[in-house]
Amino acid sequence: MPNCTVESCTVETSDGVKLSTRLFKPREEEDIKEGSPVVVLVHPYSVLGGCQGLLRGIAAGLADRGYKALTFDMRGVGRSTGRASLTGFAEIMDVISVCKWVCENLSADRILLVGSSAGAPIAGSAVDQIEQVVGYVSLGYPFGMLASILFGRHHKAVLESSKPKLFVMGTQDGFTSVKQLKNKLSSVAGRVETHLIEGASHFQMEGPAYDAQMVNLILEFIASL
Repeated sequence: MPNCTVESCTVETSDGVKLSTRLFKPREEEDIKEGSPVVVLVHPYSVLGGCQGLLRGIAAGLADRGYKALTFDMRGVGRSTGRASLTGFAEIMDVISVCKWVCENLSADRILLVGSSAGAPIAGSAVDQIEQVVGYVSLGYPFGMLASILFGRHHKAVLESSKPKLFVMGTQDGFTSVKQLKNKLSSVAGRVETHLIEGASHFQMEGPAYDAQMVNLILEFIASL
């Protein structure tokens, strides 16, 4: 286990849903990088079993390197109350509420939003609704045709945001081809970076074997903000 501490707390949304949340931070207060953004991680699709536990390795890795990182179960997942939605629109409120809690309780004025799989479109829709968000990282954004039936209405918000963005994807992603990713990002606003992981499938990239690589990519992106 990396050298970090984990605190559990509950965040209430504006519509009364209670979200089970975990804060990962360096064991020693002096190890926290001053002025660094708090990283808020948004888990994969709730309906297919997505939960904050899938992001534990990345959050712990970030805390081990001096950053505060927050994971949470979106509505209807784990100990969080409420009901998961099919299209992820109710969950945007969850992301906004968690970020508001971070600002109020951790004295944070800079947040990096990281979304994994279906968490990427949900987080992307929240980017410009939260003033303190300074950047956005997508891990396996489902831009493909089939996934767009569910998440297509989220695309516009993140593609039109002027905030810096990083899209990480495996070249064997079953939901989005490299060509589809490039087509989507050809008209994106603001600064955008892509990082392709050779040979990785969508669900492989979500697995613990890639956690350390995801941590490094997130930290490189933070350094560029």
